[in-house]
Amino acid sequence: MNRIIPLILAVALFMENMDSTVIATSLPAIAIDIHTSPIALKLALTAYLVSLAIFIPISGWMADRFGAKNVFRAAIGVFIAGSVACAFANSLPAFVVSRFLQGMGGAMMTPVGRLVLVRATPKSELVAAMSWLTVPALVGPLVGPPIGGFITTYFTWHWIFLINVPIGLIGMWLATRYLPETEPAQTPPLDFPGFVLSGLAASGVVFGLSVISLPALPPMAGFTTVAAGVISGVLYLLHARRAKNPLLALDLFRNQVFRSSVLGGSMFRIGIGAVPFLLPLMFQIGFGLTPFQSGMITFVSAIGAIGMKFVTALLFRLAGFQRVLIWGSLVAAASIAIYGLFTPQTPYALMLAILLVGGFIRSMFFTGVNALSYAEITPADTSKATPITAVFQQLSIALGVALAGGILEVSTSIHGGPLTLRDFHIAFFIVAAVSAAASITFMRLAPEAGSAVSGHGRLTTPKTLETVGGTAGK
Repeated sequence: MNRIIPLILAVALFMENMDSTVIATSLPAIAIDIHTSPIALKLALTAYLVSLAIFIPISGWMADRFGAKNVFRAAIGVFIAGSVACAFANSLPAFVVSRFLQGMGGAMMTPVGRLVLVRATPKSELVAAMSWLTVPALVGPLVGPPIGGFITTYFTWHWIFLINVPIGLIGMWLATRYLPETEPAQTPPLDFPGFVLSGLAASGVVFGLSVISLPALPPMAGFTTVAAGVISGVLYLLHARRAKNPLLALDLFRNQVFRSSVLGGSMFRIGIGAVPFLLPLMFQIGFGLTPFQSGMITFVSAIGAIGMKFVTALLFRLAGFQRVLIWGSLVAAASIAIYGLFTPQTPYALMLAILLVGGFIRSMFFTGVNALSYAEITPADTSKATPITAVFQQLSIALGVALAGGILEVSTSIHGGPLTLRDFHIAFFIVAAVSAAASITFMRLAPEAGSAVSGHGRLTTPKTLETVGGTAGK
């Protein structure tokens, strides 16, 4: 496996994943500078998510039409431009528009980067390669808040965005030099009605869920937008049945392996999307810790996510996708439920150990799900599968945050007081149960599902085991 390819893509995706959460702790400082309130400024967070939801569906068509390498480099450029615009924004509208521009670049970076990796990697090495792309998605949301707090405290919030400029330029240079050339392919005309309907559906749901979970607008506006998004989604389904070349090829869901990986992974991500929202709040409100202290505790999960990379490929080769994903989803869900037992009296060493194990298991699970998505997809269909998986990921994470916020709202309304530690415990138990339900989806997989990717069931000798162990560490 050419290790430089997943490394280049991982650096770019880390920049995006960290940036999407790094500003959370800097909102008060930004709000003061641009003369608005932190609550109103959260619309900028929503604008980024909406931009992702709108433009991710078109990423596969863009990669085929203009070449995946060209689109990936251009996406980094757009992300850099949006970062600079954010740094120089001096009003709420300017900041919201700048975040939307950033989202346009991010919408292309993640799915197109994954597409480049899938096309450049043999299926037998896909699990090891995917482990590099799993780390940014897990590490970014965890290290973003403490890094954002550090930069805002000791420098200025502008550097949160300006630091993306040198990182992005290096990424563009590395992509130009090392990524394989991908020639534009013959593509059908853009399914413009499908683009409009899918954009309205995904952005409506994401925006509505964000409004419901964040007190930036009245909750009724959120429910109305979600309803509009669901209606647009139904209209897209009707359109896709008639269209000759629909933007999102939903016929891929006829493949059970692809269907299980997307639906099961989305179900599990609902719980994972809630954890970065619930844990820091519980540590700060329930435990009385500072944002920096809570960030240093949650950072341990990131160490676990990185460490699991070295054994993931070997684990899937020995046990297979079905068994690992079933038990992985159950154990990871149990680790989330254990967070609901944390109290201020819980030894920090014990909490750190549990968070470390949780990071291990989640990293393994997402590496497997991401690789399984392409296990039985032909090379010609990879550009169709990539935006579908990316859209479902964004929707499930947004749903996880909304679910966590909704549970806290209902719990506090029942006892009629401010947030308590018990409210957080209830939320962790519920989201853990939702994540555990993902195991049902993987129980329907055949034991040999995805064997071309995992290598499970093949004749294994000590020599091949040694090779696999080496591949897992790449």
